[in-house]
Amino acid sequence: MMMSDIITIPVTKNQNTTYQDTDIYNCPFGKIHTDHMLICDYKNGAWQTPEIVPFKNFEMSPFSRVFHYGQAIFEGMKAYKDEQDAIWLFRPDENQKRFNHSAKRMAMPELPKAFFIEGIRKLVEIEKNWIPKGFGNSLYIRPFMIATEPGILAAPSSEYRFAVIVAPANAYYHTDVNVVIAERYSRAANGGVGSAKVAGNYGAQFYPTQLAIKEGYQQIIWTDDTEHKYLEESGTMNVFFRINDTLITAPTSDRILDGVTRKSIIEIAKQDGIKVDVRPITVDEIVTAHNNGTLKEIFGSGTAAVITPIVSFAYKDKAYPLTKQADSFATKLKQDLLNIQYNVTEDTLGWRQKV
Repeated sequence: MMMSDIITIPVTKNQNTTYQDTDIYNCPFGKIHTDHMLICDYKNGAWQTPEIVPFKNFEMSPFSRVFHYGQAIFEGMKAYKDEQDAIWLFRPDENQKRFNHSAKRMAMPELPKAFFIEGIRKLVEIEKNWIPKGFGNSLYIRPFMIATEPGILAAPSSEYRFAVIVAPANAYYHTDVNVVIAERYSRAANGGVGSAKVAGNYGAQFYPTQLAIKEGYQQIIWTDDTEHKYLEESGTMNVFFRINDTLITAPTSDRILDGVTRKSIIEIAKQDGIKVDVRPITVDEIVTAHNNGTLKEIFGSGTAAVITPIVSFAYKDKAYPLTKQADSFATKLKQDLLNIQYNVTEDTLGWRQKV
């Protein structure tokens, strides 16, 4: 079928809405779905027409290749409602580009941009009543693709399903986050799929994270797979280090995800006059900086919490607490980013898109 920037998406309305029975201001994150979803199948070498339908379960063969060979990718995004009830997306083009990067890496068909962007716009517009208003509240958007062809031959599927589900999300508050630097486990390897949002990346993190939680930590700062020398990501987030007044973060690579929040924080920091250094950073450098008093802050960045300050890290069974900074970069950068997302300040970088 012909591709264009604007497409017509058929909609079948849900006659059994659950919106009136749901308290959208008190929803456990990722537990409550809305009334509709978007689905689009890939068959016979082509994407079919995307459509919005009532939320429903999938019927799939146990032979479906996603269950056997893990061809599954996803994205994480949000829609925001401002004080005038206008609805905004934040840099959806970046999510679309990364989605297709993940698809290519997993031998899955790339999705037309219009299907991704316009499909999400239309779904969010239909589900606008599900978006809780207020700073920190949002509609969480989960686009994903799975392999659906039946067959257990170890080969890429010839059939796929792209879908988008959405859920009301409330302000994301963390307790203090203490992390441990990984000495054995790694999130990803050179030549692997660490730069893609592949479902298996996250499933593989659960076991070492459980071990860390048992030791009293909330997350892990992952290190490289070869020497466990270089600091890479924190849990499911990119990670930043403030040494004196310089903000340092690792460069993206085969092992490190090109986070949309990460790249946004880098640009906002530069606008704010903060020196940003994108380079490899070692465990020894961070320990030394802590010991000589120049390590001021560590924080993670991601879609769910935007920025998560880290109050201490541990390495080789020794704890390194951090002192709260009166001029916290984390606090300032988070506020600046939220102000853009919620249409509070001017968007000089052109990131905000109205639904």
